[in-house]
Amino acid sequence: MAPTTNRRALVPKDRFAYVFGGQKTQSYHDPAARGPGSHTIRTLAWNTTGQLIATGSVDRTLRIWNPERANVKYSTELRGHIAGIEKVVFNPVRDSELASCSSDGTVRFWDVRSKNCVSRLDVGGEAFTMTWSADGSVVLVGRKDDTLLPISIESLSTPLATTGTATGSMGATETSTYAALEPHPQPVQTNATIFSEHIPTPSSPELDLLVTTGEGTVKVFSYPSFTLLHTLHAHASACLSLSLSPTNRYLAVGGSDALISLWDTTDWVCRRTVSSSNGGAVRGVSWSFDGRFICGACDELGCGGNGLEIFHAETGESVYTVSTGGGSSVGIPAVAWHPLRYWLAYSITADGPGSNPGGLRIVGAAGGGL
Repeated sequence: MAPTTNRRALVPKDRFAYVFGGQKTQSYHDPAARGPGSHTIRTLAWNTTGQLIATGSVDRTLRIWNPERANVKYSTELRGHIAGIEKVVFNPVRDSELASCSSDGTVRFWDVRSKNCVSRLDVGGEAFTMTWSADGSVVLVGRKDDTLLPISIESLSTPLATTGTATGSMGATETSTYAALEPHPQPVQTNATIFSEHIPTPSSPELDLLVTTGEGTVKVFSYPSFTLLHTLHAHASACLSLSLSPTNRYLAVGGSDALISLWDTTDWVCRRTVSSSNGGAVRGVSWSFDGRFICGACDELGCGGNGLEIFHAETGESVYTVSTGGGSSVGIPAVAWHPLRYWLAYSITADGPGSNPGGLRIVGAAGGGL
């Protein structure tokens, strides 16, 4: 498949529904899906070029798909986890390196080209969330006991016991070591995490680390010192998910109150909130590549009954609703916009008589447009 190297032309808000709505939706069927709920895809991630998308499921299936070839024979299954996959994320600087965390208590790093697990780390508890720094030097893992565990990733000239090889975007083979650092227990329920897009420099070595809590707040820490910089009182109930826009202008926070709040990162003021007509806790949020459109995921059955709603970030207007089918029995556990074009990936799960097993869908992939 030819690499996607250029960002697409921006679509004006008032034409978005017409242009985006003209795209077809491609379905991707995994043979592991044997019945309703048996193969819920909990997590999605595109690599940096948008040539690959990873899916992780509750039945421990970890799969890499070619978005332009829906047949499962063109996908790759990565085997090793012995419990459900909670989160997958690609290395921001190596488009063929993937990290996955699982409730089996491990984090695994994969070279998806060679299909090899290049490192396996026991993180001391059930891992359910994970984020990768923009320079690829650290992965932060969140455990279900509200402990944050950093994992450092360093290039090596001499292989060590925890060393693996990964192929970079130019095809070069790099040797790295993966090491778990000091754990940081948190005093409150800790949910999603994300690093700022800042690349560390000698004059500015610390990163911003953003963490959602069960108290309805977002904590902004300085990493690696874990010094608390700001506390955002974002929602009336638990904050579950968060995502920085590609322009770094806004932070989107999804809550159990069915709202997505949009925060200006220059002054940490909430500019607006949006809410889907379907309601339900927002367990995932994703931005379009241009930072202009946003949508949220809700895994509760019924959340996807009226479709997947897309909002314009600057105005908060609902600009389009993706039809998902299935009525009140449908949930949407995960959403992820393509990094370079107006393609939208989402997972679907359904329950009840006559329900299909769900799986991965991508709006736009079938026609190759936008």
